[in-house]
Amino acid sequence: MNTSILLATTARILTQFRHDRRTVALMVLMPSLLLILLRFVFNSDQAFSRAAPALLAVFPFAIMFIVTSITTLRERTTATLERLMTMPMGKLDLLFGYALAFGIVALVQVLVAVGISLTWLGLEIGGSVWLLVVIAGLDALLGTALGLFASAFARTEFQAVQFMPLFVMPQVLLCGLFAPREAMTPVLEWLSNVMPLSYAVDALTAVTKSSDITGELVRNLAIVAACGLLALVLGAVTLRRRTP
Repeated sequence: MNTSILLATTARILTQFRHDRRTVALMVLMPSLLLILLRFVFNSDQAFSRAAPALLAVFPFAIMFIVTSITTLRERTTATLERLMTMPMGKLDLLFGYALAFGIVALVQVLVAVGISLTWLGLEIGGSVWLLVVIAGLDALLGTALGLFASAFARTEFQAVQFMPLFVMPQVLLCGLFAPREAMTPVLEWLSNVMPLSYAVDALTAVTKSSDITGELVRNLAIVAACGLLALVLGAVTLRRRTP
């Protein structure tokens, strides 16, 4: 990878975001708005504090996935990607540049969501606030990486949206949000064990309950980070210059 090319790609994407305020608003504010809605649905600080760790994982993950996949596909269908690939730019330069740009937006998104949850919505945590932000940020980056990977297989924006039930919904259903993973049938528990969102939810839940940094917490963080990196590498391998 070439660092200067990677940073130039990041700067180009961030410049585009400056002219697309609706997309930025969707990415930054939507998780917080959904958390506010669910806080009033639960109508209890205790009930919200139990569900909030999983929600802080699910909402940024899902929103970053869909926005990233559609944005990347649009770059390819408008031939922007094809023009960029005629330059001395590697696929990893391109994808990691995208990931860095979306990662910066994801960090802002997570800071807003965590800040609102802690100061207004009554979320109580036993661990470090900054560790909570780091884990939620890694989870949002995972959604970004999977979105970049999924965009390689879509020909239209409608197809990109259709990948959400394949890449996102099974992870949401099996991550422990609706039922404890250990209480699931063996097959469903095995499936949840191979889905990275489950480890992000476990890590966020651990941070809200205790300030201890355990080996299990470190392992969960490593799995989430490794899955995101793997998705970026696979995205580079499957990246096409243009849509047939």
